[in-house]
Amino acid sequence: MKILVCDKTESDAIVRMRAAGLTVDTNFEITPEQLPNVLPGYDGCVVRSRTKIRQPLIDVCPRLKVIVRGGVGLDTIDAEYARSKGITVMNTPKASSASVAELTIGYMFMLARNLFKASATMKAEKWEKKAFEGDEIGGKILALIGIGNIGKEVARRATVLGMTVIAYDPYVKEAEGVKLVTLDELLPMADYISLHLPKTKESADMIGKAQFDKMKTGVRIINCARGGIVNEAALFEALSNGKVAGAALDVYAEEPPTDWKLAKLDNVICSPHIGAATKEAQGRVSAEVAEKLIDFSKSH
Repeated sequence: MKILVCDKTESDAIVRMRAAGLTVDTNFEITPEQLPNVLPGYDGCVVRSRTKIRQPLIDVCPRLKVIVRGGVGLDTIDAEYARSKGITVMNTPKASSASVAELTIGYMFMLARNLFKASATMKAEKWEKKAFEGDEIGGKILALIGIGNIGKEVARRATVLGMTVIAYDPYVKEAEGVKLVTLDELLPMADYISLHLPKTKESADMIGKAQFDKMKTGVRIINCARGGIVNEAALFEALSNGKVAGAALDVYAEEPPTDWKLAKLDNVICSPHIGAATKEAQGRVSAEVAEKLIDFSKSH
């Protein structure tokens, strides 16, 4: 099998695939314009968040048998259409769960203790000790919207920190140590709300003005899932009028954003979609990509 790796993948995984008999080419900088001319020569491809595999590209790749996305979710691939063409589509849903969970917990501490603002004032040579009274996260209610692999990792860590964890997930019947509730029950109870679900037709804009109105004043929001699940205009309004005390964002409706006003708010801390960007997660993702492709090649 001939495989094109379109996005950064650890060299150990490339070596492992080649040792298993796969022909593997790498082009980590391939552009959308180049893909229709290059990908038709391959049986499979590996992508991350950068490279998109959409229907028009699939239509010009009749040889394509398998697409593997290194990461959680398949939103960069027209997966349903690909499968209708007999193409196997896979991802690595567990490999980066711990890294995203740790970022989520870190963000909660930053919001609770005003760490971003405190650090900024020190860099400006200001000593504003009385301005930064914060909160403990122990004893607070953490509400998870989505409790799959990542949500469960967050719940385990939050429970150890003394938080009460509740969750809404229509696809989960039970979760150890977590009380499952409806979305309407969850919103007014939460001190912190953290999102851990894919963006789908059902979840797009699921948190908008009506949902913010149901939340308690002073709630804090963390989104390390996908942009577009929280309506950004409604979030901006809620942050501006004090309904939401603070937000931590790793994902955005457009990446990179074309409108930066949300990121520039004083009560927002943000990062450029780095939830899975740890050495450990990248190693696990790449290893799982290699394993899936090697297994696929043995059965096809």
